[in-house]
Amino acid sequence: MSRRQGLRPVDPNPHGILPMFSRQLTTFGSHWLPPTQAWVGGWRNVEFANRSCRPGVPPWSQPLHPVRHLTEAFRPPNTRQHPQLRFQFNVFPTRPFHLGVMERSDREPPHKRRKSAEESGPGNRSNCSPKHQYTSLKAHSAPSSSNYWFKNGQPPLPPGTSPPRQASELNRRWEVFSHCYKPRPQSGRGRHEPSFDFSVMSYNILSQDLLHDNNYLYKHCSAAFLSWDHRLANILKEIKEHNADIMCLQEVQEDHYVNQIKPALEALGYQCEYKRRTGSKPDGCAIFYKSACFSLVSRHPVEFFHRGTPLLDRDNVGLVLLLHPTGRSPTQACLCVANTHLLYNPRRGDIKLAQLAMLLAEISTVSRLPDGSSCPVVLCGDFNSVPLSPLYNFVRESRLEYDGIPIDKVSGQQESKRGQRVLTVPIWPQSLGLTQQCQYQTTTTAVDGGTSNLSVQDDEARALAAFNSESRPSIEHGLRLTSAYTHSLTEDGRPEITTCHSRTAITVDYIFYSAIPGDVSNQTEGPLPRRGLQLLARLALVGHTELKAVNGLPNQHNSSDHLPLLARLRLCP
Repeated sequence: MSRRQGLRPVDPNPHGILPMFSRQLTTFGSHWLPPTQAWVGGWRNVEFANRSCRPGVPPWSQPLHPVRHLTEAFRPPNTRQHPQLRFQFNVFPTRPFHLGVMERSDREPPHKRRKSAEESGPGNRSNCSPKHQYTSLKAHSAPSSSNYWFKNGQPPLPPGTSPPRQASELNRRWEVFSHCYKPRPQSGRGRHEPSFDFSVMSYNILSQDLLHDNNYLYKHCSAAFLSWDHRLANILKEIKEHNADIMCLQEVQEDHYVNQIKPALEALGYQCEYKRRTGSKPDGCAIFYKSACFSLVSRHPVEFFHRGTPLLDRDNVGLVLLLHPTGRSPTQACLCVANTHLLYNPRRGDIKLAQLAMLLAEISTVSRLPDGSSCPVVLCGDFNSVPLSPLYNFVRESRLEYDGIPIDKVSGQQESKRGQRVLTVPIWPQSLGLTQQCQYQTTTTAVDGGTSNLSVQDDEARALAAFNSESRPSIEHGLRLTSAYTHSLTEDGRPEITTCHSRTAITVDYIFYSAIPGDVSNQTEGPLPRRGLQLLARLALVGHTELKAVNGLPNQHNSSDHLPLLARLRLCP
């Protein structure tokens, strides 16, 4: 689009809300201005009024308009004298869960993806468009003019300067629900039937290597606050303050885990389990549990990379532990705890669903008890999917009819109006060894000197029959899971935010658990197991207004671009 086409100067701050930059460009139709015409990306050496522009300085600011302050004198040009400069200036439009886009929000950081063969070729970039039909987030839309992380409109300080003082901190309160439950029935000895209370945390702590690779996302934060020494001290401080019995951490860098994090947490009484991502990735998932509260029954790492399977060519991992509460009899239920960090790429929902199916299959196997029932499950992690997206609904509702769903709509992270291929039927190949019920397929084994082909052919036949029938293709899982958070703030219904940086602010982190009947946070449908968990309390999240007040994430006090989720649960026998 040329500079002359359909653009005009407008009031840069019509609502009196302080934006991230003093001026910002909006979309015109469905197009973005080229990078060389964008204010927010910095001025480049382009010709303007027969003179060359210096990088970082707007053409009309020198020498005609000396700039004393970015927010005072950074004005649009006189379009009567320069009709070719009829730009339109304004803040960015409203987008569900997103607080703003500096360039193209659908452009994934290069370090977070490895391009597969089907992604190569022209035409893969997506433009922003109205909300798609698979994610009903109208009630969660953020207000406009939301790119305003810099205090007083100030740009980030150059390296080497003193960091600004930030007096404010996020104020998160506990929401308590224990009073909502009736007392436990008494046993024959006149005492309450024993229950086991514990707390669990899920926290993406932001790998330092990934921070450096994506430093353009954190330019709103002073360099002094992004150093690992400063961040490690804050992270360990948060861990000590919350004092969770179980912690599921993501983006834990291996060298930091071995040399610093593990020794520090072992000194606090935690047992540590870690699984690094495959390939050359430096980070992974870790689960820490207090040895005074739990003992380890079994450990089950899950690698999502499968050589020879194009759908599973990424290095993401999961970790599943089976824990036994200290002081409880061996006949009482154990607790299955799982942690994962699914693929980031918003355009590859098929990969995310396959990774999730592999993790659910492992959880189903680990949590299965000898009598055929399952022990309670806690599933934590960064799912890189927003609430009410198809992937989120699959976890919560145990079923997803996926026929016709575009691949780039599975996670709900971005909006795109361009045509995109839909999920294939079936999503993953039979060679992966997973049924459409997210269970491991059994194989041919020797039984009493004979051969028993348990179910491979039967599973394939049932899957083929389902695809050929009139019913819509679907995937299922047998775990009855609900979310510890409702994804909207209790006081005013604004959307909760678990991660934000200078490009976006959304919810992608979750604590799912096996709820029993009568649980206050139960969102599942259908019968629930008798043995499960009750939500006693949760550490409330915040919205974009509260994050704006502390200059976004990371900041002086919060050293990750994610917030920790924390819930207190009761294990009911």
